[in-house]
Amino acid sequence: MDLGYHDVTRKAGKEILKQGRFKEVEYLMFPGLEETGLVNHLFSTRIGGVSDGIFSSMNLSYTRGDKKESVDENFRRIAEIFGSSIEKIVCSDQTHTTNIRLVTEKDCGKGIVKERDYQNVDGLITNEPGIILATFYADCVPIYFVDTENKAIGLSHSGWRGTVEKMGAETIRAMEKEFQTKPEHIKAAIGPSICQDCYEVSEDVAIQFMDLFKSDSEHILKAGKEKGKYQLNLWEANKRILIEAGVLEKNIEVTDICTCCNSKYLFSHRASNGKRGNLGAFMELRKS
Repeated sequence: MDLGYHDVTRKAGKEILKQGRFKEVEYLMFPGLEETGLVNHLFSTRIGGVSDGIFSSMNLSYTRGDKKESVDENFRRIAEIFGSSIEKIVCSDQTHTTNIRLVTEKDCGKGIVKERDYQNVDGLITNEPGIILATFYADCVPIYFVDTENKAIGLSHSGWRGTVEKMGAETIRAMEKEFQTKPEHIKAAIGPSICQDCYEVSEDVAIQFMDLFKSDSEHILKAGKEKGKYQLNLWEANKRILIEAGVLEKNIEVTDICTCCNSKYLFSHRASNGKRGNLGAFMELRKS
């Protein structure tokens, strides 16, 4: 049956991410995270917001020049999908670090209706139901974590810098410390972000990935279109980091949708030359 969703270019010849809609808002979901029965989650698209121009239409950034009232309404529409309110959302403060913040009820609303009292936070973790974690993207990699045994969640932003510093492993380490999470009990998902075909990097970046993955780096890097350039596979890199940290390969879902290949559907920094809004990854632990 044709649900009337917007057309999406997918990778690998098979559909992984599901498209969903609530009123005007179209979003993406991972089946494996849904199947845990423990979380509500989504990854936003450009569809269903009230922003206009280069921010059209579901922009989730206050810092790129959009109208505050438009961004407020966009967040309100996302919260409504969760049956919640913007007062329950907690936002990261992303600066390409591997810093992880333990989020509690007192953090609710920070980044939207309250000032953040923290900086340089690219990952959020919690075991308190009803708190909506939120991190933001326009080509970088979102990583979702669900501890199915101890009922805890994490959400982290991993660009090339975060990937080199093993943001996925750092998030698992923080969940181990706070919730006694065991990696083998984690269901993880690597969300929509830039694909290898679209992501060309310079040699100084490529060398860091060669050092990280040693003799196995040919699965992460391939020759670019110009001498001294390389095509970087952040999806595979982050997957391998999760496996190395102890997450079972069968418990990792990897996006089949590239932000840059779908720049009319998803914001892409590279495709827009930086003239864009932000997408959001959102997840909450369900109340029992």
